Amino acid sequence: MAASPFSANCTLPKSIAHSKSVHSSKGCDFGARVTKLFFLQHPRLVCSRRNFYVRNVASDQKQELKEPLADEVPGTLDTSVPDSASIASSIKYHAEFTPSFSPEKFELPKAYFATAESVRDTLIINWNATYHYYEKLNVKQAYYLSMEYLQGRALLNAIGNLELSGAYAEALRKLGHNLEDVASQERDAALGNGGLGRLASCFLDSLATLNYPAWGYGLRYKYGLFKQNITKDGQEEVAENWLEMGNPWEIVRNDVSYPVKFYGEVISGPDGSKEWVGGENIVALAYDVPVPGYKTKTTINLRLWSTKVASEEFDLCAFNAGDHATAYAALKNAEKICYILYPGDESIEGKTLRLKQQYTLCSASLQDIITRFERRSGDVVDWGKLPEKVAVQMNDTHPTLCIPELIRILMDVKKLSWEEAWNITKRTVAYTNHTVLPEALEKWSLELMQDLLPRHVEIIKKIDEELVQTIIDEYGQEDLDLLQQKLKEMRILANVELPGTVLELLVKPEEDPIEEVDTAIEESKLVDEVDQPEEEDDPEEKKVIPEPDPELPKMVRMANLCVAGGFAVNGVAEIHSEIVKEEVFNDFFKLWPEKFQNKTNGVTPRRWIRFCNPNLSEIITKWTGTDDWTINTEKLAILRKFADNEDLQSEWREAKRRNKIKVAAFLKEKTGYVVSPDAMFDVQVKRIHEYKRQLLNILGIVHRYKKMKEMTPEERKTRFVPRVCIFGGKAFATYVQAKRIVKFITDVGATVNHDPEIGDLLKVVFVPDYNVSVAEVLIPGSELSQHISTAGMEASGTSNMKFAMNGCVLIGTLDGANVEIREEVGEDNFFLFGARAPEIAGLRKERAEGKFVPDARFEEVKAYVRSGVFGPYNYEELMGSLEGNEGYGRADYFLVGKDFPSYMECQEKVDEAYRDQKRWTKMSILNTAGSYKFSSDRTIHEYARDIWGIEPVVLP
Repeated sequence: MAASPFSANCTLPKSIAHSKSVHSSKGCDFGARVTKLFFLQHPRLVCSRRNFYVRNVASDQKQELKEPLADEVPGTLDTSVPDSASIASSIKYHAEFTPSFSPEKFELPKAYFATAESVRDTLIINWNATYHYYEKLNVKQAYYLSMEYLQGRALLNAIGNLELSGAYAEALRKLGHNLEDVASQERDAALGNGGLGRLASCFLDSLATLNYPAWGYGLRYKYGLFKQNITKDGQEEVAENWLEMGNPWEIVRNDVSYPVKFYGEVISGPDGSKEWVGGENIVALAYDVPVPGYKTKTTINLRLWSTKVASEEFDLCAFNAGDHATAYAALKNAEKICYILYPGDESIEGKTLRLKQQYTLCSASLQDIITRFERRSGDVVDWGKLPEKVAVQMNDTHPTLCIPELIRILMDVKKLSWEEAWNITKRTVAYTNHTVLPEALEKWSLELMQDLLPRHVEIIKKIDEELVQTIIDEYGQEDLDLLQQKLKEMRILANVELPGTVLELLVKPEEDPIEEVDTAIEESKLVDEVDQPEEEDDPEEKKVIPEPDPELPKMVRMANLCVAGGFAVNGVAEIHSEIVKEEVFNDFFKLWPEKFQNKTNGVTPRRWIRFCNPNLSEIITKWTGTDDWTINTEKLAILRKFADNEDLQSEWREAKRRNKIKVAAFLKEKTGYVVSPDAMFDVQVKRIHEYKRQLLNILGIVHRYKKMKEMTPEERKTRFVPRVCIFGGKAFATYVQAKRIVKFITDVGATVNHDPEIGDLLKVVFVPDYNVSVAEVLIPGSELSQHISTAGMEASGTSNMKFAMNGCVLIGTLDGANVEIREEVGEDNFFLFGARAPEIAGLRKERAEGKFVPDARFEEVKAYVRSGVFGPYNYEELMGSLEGNEGYGRADYFLVGKDFPSYMECQEKVDEAYRDQKRWTKMSILNTAGSYKFSSDRTIHEYARDIWGIEPVVLP
């Protein structure tokens, strides 16, 4: 187990980094002459071995190695910038000596790998220096745990952050290739799904750029979520084997691995200690990915865990006997933990696999964090100082098991008391909430967790007992009905009997009636009582806490555990954080108001303007007078004073048109559809979900199409602005209704796009396999972007920020970050429609009471769909979900019908505004100018200051 991210102190010789010897690039002949040159002038790496004291947290076995790390820190970095000649030489070197392909040719795939490995050399130097400097200073460090990291392609981002884009472009030209063509060979890392993972990656970029000491932890999925194909039947999922050609950005750390256990039993020692024994044992192996900052040498780390078992688990005897399945069962059982992101959990096997994934992330990461803390502490470890040196951020509820796992390590391995371990944990771990959807606030079967993680269930029960006692202390026992309600809502364990220690507190005697002290009545009662049978002395007792319902499952509520065990809870937009406090966790907010914060999300302006939209970036730099806006985004606001300038508007429109031409070419390549760059590009790209209301969008398009069909050609051209309506996003494999929506969109597109009467007035295109790289093409060329979720349902959104940054005008509800975007860009530059969040519950209640009266246009559209105009597929289930007043899958829970008339009227205002291109361009400029708040740099500054308590550390 290595202590360093690079187990040797390695520096590239200057002959590699700065060689002036450049050979002819024609054909890139890597023959004997080149080989001789590299052996003489380019020795691979000059390494000086380091030896560290390390400890395996789980087994507590120590390895005493020769030299301590404490006083051994590299000097300052070489700040000289490599030129294109030395870069070309480095690329040649890797093509020859770090081969992933045969030596005969230097084609694009080989050029990409050699180029990436060349960049990685620079990153490793910066990375090691960053790591060792943090070790020397023993700074407090933040650790970001997330099940998703939607990174996108790394090559252009890395050389952009290193300010080497020009040099690499020139070097590759010398070698016979174009940088963009080489970069296009990179596959997107399939480590995420949507906004949750993209946010995590933006945060890592900002942490490095701002020089904050931090690491990310995740899982190294072999196949990710899935690759999405679009067929005549709609969405088709196939394995996304992004690792098939290898990943040049990762470095496997064969000496950094930790044991992870499942099942087994808990043994109590005579002194009350606990030991978790037996069961299934796997190993989590570290793969490290460097994350460079922009215009800084700081390079932080994303550590991804892969899972395996020891080779002796392979049953050679069974294999030789022909029982091959048994022979490698243990290997496959371990490996499958990191096969798929979010495996289907309809089955008990699927649920078990998901829980295994979550625990693997938590256990391996915490063991690693503890190892680093111990090493930095030296010979004497003061566990009470752990919260002073470590902050663990749980990105959503997936890493919730960090809480019981940290307690387990501190108690069972480090031999701390419950009080000590619980107190340390409560000051170390923080929680970001990303949803208000009840189904997304994770709940796990207590029975499943008891089977898989028996020690953790013991710890969770103890935390629940502490929480129950806190609730009793807070609310008292006078109003037992109120107390019962609070316990039901706030406990971590749902439908589980109360701990025995508190049961007796929740029993009350039957109250005697209040008697008047009238003497005559008292005497009369005494006379009457002579003839009455004697009552028992003990009053009848009444239990006010019901027994668990045997018909309902016993569950562990992970979000409640996060709130109880974390020192901070934050939402991700102002409106979302208020909903978190006032609705989702209102009882907890009343109990611990100091825990709750807002941290509005952000996106990195490097990837999402500077690198993906060079046309616009040049204009911004010209008109703001600086390129400093890439880090200090508040300088984007300078554009406001030029918003009416005709020269700026002309340049702005030209940049947008060039981006639209690029989008049109991309759509033709990916879908075969030909679209006009003169039309408005109207885009909705995000995960397919009913609450995000792609259905509202496509029904609006259907209405538009129907009205076009009813008009003469002249009327159509007068009434409607030409539009290209672009969709993208994945429906979860088992989310049937979302997949119906995908099918519906593609069917509408197939009809509309082949209708000669409509021509370029309307096109509907679904882009398959939407990912970061697709977004980097679509967003710069978009003009209208739809963020139309049911108000109060979207926590924040981050794509809305990316679109606004790129001068795209938004149409949307007052939901998530839309609220703050509208405030910053100006109400006149945002198309608003729909019900507000406080109205939603009342509107659903009215619907249940049968009071909803649908708009005539809405009924007309549903009938049109049912008429079969978009093909033979039966859309009754989809249309039926929008009808009725109650019932699962019906009653239009997400208020598509309610908001439909408001949405259609708002779309008419969009057309009106777009006809006035001067007005539209001004709106576009003001969206970019007002997007400065939504940089992830601002968000990370707030996390660092308000939650993690960390300071920037700039390398010398």
